[in-house]
Amino acid sequence: VAEILEAVVEAVNVPVTLKTRTGWDTEHKNVLNIARIAEQSGIAALAVHGRTRACAYRGEAEYDTIASVKQALSIPVLANGDIDSPEKAKYVLEKTGADGLLIGRGAQGRPWIFDEINDYLRTGKQAVNKTIDEVRGIVLGHITALHDFYGEVMGARIARKHLGWYLQMDPCHKPFRSEFNQVESPELQLEMINAYFRPETYNELQTNKEEKAA
Repeated sequence: VAEILEAVVEAVNVPVTLKTRTGWDTEHKNVLNIARIAEQSGIAALAVHGRTRACAYRGEAEYDTIASVKQALSIPVLANGDIDSPEKAKYVLEKTGADGLLIGRGAQGRPWIFDEINDYLRTGKQAVNKTIDEVRGIVLGHITALHDFYGEVMGARIARKHLGWYLQMDPCHKPFRSEFNQVESPELQLEMINAYFRPETYNELQTNKEEKAA
């Protein structure tokens, strides 16, 4: 580990950060050792996912372990794992003493969680739920950016999983998602999204399809 980290730090002229888990499995937790090696190797900040490699995403994140890492190091430590709400973010910061948070799965289909957390930490107040028009605008912007960055073919395919995350808020999304996943055209994807997040338009679109099929 030391050889790898030192080689990377020496090879670049920008700060190098590291993310690790708490160990290989519950019987072999070595994060404190790895953390000290990272600091000695010139790592600028360390992020810790509070699970072992073997745990994958099962079980609860080990915030006590992250707190131990924070206490042992002088470089910034970031906490990661199971942060899915403003309240949880506040709890994790207080529990671990971490300098910041990393959020992965909690932001899938809900990228505004970062604003919600910042507002909650600043004001202590819950954010107002976004309107369907606000969500529609965010989704359209996101999918359009995927098309632009990855190109029409890959962009349209990658868009499917991202839309799936956005649709998790709707328990009745499966028929639409199944249909969306068959579409290859970026333009048609955007048209379908625009309609879906305007329920009256989507219902009309479905009615027209049924009439044409008949």
